[in-house]
Formats: sequence, C-alpha cells, structure tokens
Amino acid sequence: MKTIQAVRGMHDITPDQSGHWSRLEQAVAEVFSSYAYREIRMPLVESTRLFHRSIGEVTDIVEKEMYTFPDRNDESLALRPEGTAGCVRAVIENGLLNTPQKLWYGGPMFRYEKPQKGRYRQFHQIGAEVFGYPDVEVEAEMLLLNQRFWTRLGLDKNVSLQLNNIGDSETRANYKAALVDYLSAHKESLDADSLRRLDLNPMRILDSKNRDTQKLLNDAPQMAGFLSEASLQRVEQLNALLQNQGVKVEHNPRLVRGLDYYNDTVFEWVSNDLGAQGTVCGGGRYDGLVEQLGGKSIPAIGFAMGVERLYLLLEAQAFAALKGSDAPDAYFIVAADPLQSFAFDLAERLRNAKPQFKIMHNLATTSMKSQFKKADKSGARYAFVIGEDEVANASVTVKDLQNGEQAQYAIGDSLDNLLAGLKS
Repeated sequence: MKTIQAVRGMHDITPDQSGHWSRLEQAVAEVFSSYAYREIRMPLVESTRLFHRSIGEVTDIVEKEMYTFPDRNDESLALRPEGTAGCVRAVIENGLLNTPQKLWYGGPMFRYEKPQKGRYRQFHQIGAEVFGYPDVEVEAEMLLLNQRFWTRLGLDKNVSLQLNNIGDSETRANYKAALVDYLSAHKESLDADSLRRLDLNPMRILDSKNRDTQKLLNDAPQMAGFLSEASLQRVEQLNALLQNQGVKVEHNPRLVRGLDYYNDTVFEWVSNDLGAQGTVCGGGRYDGLVEQLGGKSIPAIGFAMGVERLYLLLEAQAFAALKGSDAPDAYFIVAADPLQSFAFDLAERLRNAKPQFKIMHNLATTSMKSQFKKADKSGARYAFVIGEDEVANASVTVKDLQNGEQAQYAIGDSLDNLLAGLKS
C-alpha cells in the first residue's frame, strides 16, 4: 500500500525543531508583553467575502492563492491567507474599539503558491495590529518593537528596515494615473504579468521582480512627488523619531506592499541571507479598513513576520540567542522489568518535588549498556540507575554523565538527600 504523505507545500515540525519554535515564540511574546500588547486568537476559517473586501479583488492572494470552498450551506469560506482582516473583523464583532487596542496573534496561514525554501502553502506568521492611534509615534513605536525582536533573537545584524509612504487615497489615485500614462507608452517593454496589472492594479508593478521592468521603472514618476503636505510631514517626523533611537532606515520608493488596504507609511524588514525570500517582516498603516469592514472610522497599523524565515535565520546561527534545551535533566536506567514499579514511583515523586526537572523514564527494559547509550544520546545530564541493590536499600544511584562522578542517595521516606545532592 502506498504511504500517505503531507500535502505539497505543507510541512511537519518535528520534535527536533519544535523546541526551537517554542523558544522563538516565547521570546517574541516577551517582547510584545514589554510593550503591553495583548494576545488575540482568531479562527483559521473566515468568510471568503472578508478577504475580497479587505485585501482587494485584483491582488495575487485573492485571484490565485486563496484556499476557498463552499460549506454545507453553500457559503463560500476561506482558509485565512493573512491575519489582519480576521483581526479587524474580530475587534468589530466583539466591540473592542471603544478604547485603543494593541493586539498580537500567531498561527498558520494558507496560500496556494509555489513551494520553495522559506515559503510554504501552510506557513506561520506572528502579527500585531494597533487601533486608535492617529499620530506618527505609533509607527515609530511599532518599528522599535520590531527592532527589539531582532536584538532579542540575535538578528539585529541580519535585517534592515525599508520604508516608504504611499500617501492617502487621493494621492494614490493621482499617482496611479501618472504611472499608467508612463507605462502605457512602454507596453512593449512590459512582461505579461505587468501588462495584466496595468489595467487592474498598476502600483503592484513597482514590486515586479522582472529585471527589464525594474529598469523601465527607473524613469517612472516617483510617489514622493505626489504626496500631500500631511504625508510629507509624517515622513519627516517618523525619520526623526527613528534617527533619535538609532534605527537605520533605507527609503525604498518602490515599496508598496501587496494588499489594497494600506495608506501612508509602509515598511519591510529584509535580509540578504534568505535569497529571493528576503522579506522577514512587513506592514503599514491602514486607516480606512475598519470602516470598510463595517466598523467605525478609526486609525490602524499592523505588521506580520514569517516564522519559517525567522527560523532559517536562527538556524544559520545554531539558535545561539534562544537559550534552553529539550534534553531531559535525568534519564532513568532500570536493570530489570520487576524493578520498573520502583522506578515509576520515584519518577513521579521527583516530578512532584521538582516540577521543572525533566525526566526521561525508559519504560522498555533493555540491556544496561544499551540504556546508557540512549541516555548519552538524549543529552541528559544525569543517569538515575535503579538495580536490585537500589530497590533493596530504597535508594538510587545518580551518575553525572558529563564528568562520570556518581553517588548513591537514600529515598525512603524523603527525597531531601537526593534533592540536596542534585543542587550541589
């Protein structure tokens, strides 16, 4: 019978990897907590209409990449391709917008695209959304929060900040018209994908990976020339705030992000260590989205970062910044089957007395030599050896697997001697 494998583009996170994932997520959660962000959890499945209305009908996500299906009531549902729309829906539905909110979330997202290193069809994001702050200070704080992630994870030398301002709706409408006029005069130089976008979503051409298209864009109109005075002031204020905090910024006039709901400030944190999949984190301001989805008019900003890509960067550094280990502290070695009940009882007593002490109890009795090999391979610091003498004397022999020293401890009525020995 042919074995069943994971769906293409959807991968397992094995025990050898999951510990690093947990420590990465814990480090990120600690940084969020230091900025008083609170966690929110949303469903994996939403109404397809939510993403059509928020992301935009002519984006790659909606046109090509969403996993959609009808339920039994023939309502079209979608596996979430990103987190912002669901979070906005949740804060509206649960009445959370009476006061400003700083929220974060994490979990799997789904897009039907070509799988490659750092990009999967089920992938994981950690994101944040902030509602109710109109001024540029919230943008600076969010970028400083991002910077603190990189420092905490030891990646501050591996990522850099790219920033742009795409203006308000009037600015973008005027700029789109100028961009279309310019590109329409050079249609013969555009690739097929850019020709399609010229009529549907021309600003997305700025993000084209086609080299000829990028050369053509060198002489295209620049967004900065269309910005309102208010947007230009935001740029100056944000630059000053970041400069005062020592954050280096690269201004990228072609950075537009791939979703329709953004306005004014957009940003990406990129790395040269990931090949073509260089964006680690991206986001921006989206002041009109809450009202667009049925809520009140309220300013908002958010970002999301790809966990798989962060993992690749951390893996290249042997996870040096993520302290901790999945190895057990102690490995129980039991000489014979009749002694297992004694070992079982000791293991539970020790877990009760020392909850953070990780114990691997070998429940399948094999040769002592084999068990010691497994103990060494497990990475455990101690081997707890239980033989006939230990059971007869109500004791346990503890061997330090790092230096070879060993001692025997009485464990009759109390574990005090054993706990004191481990502490010393």
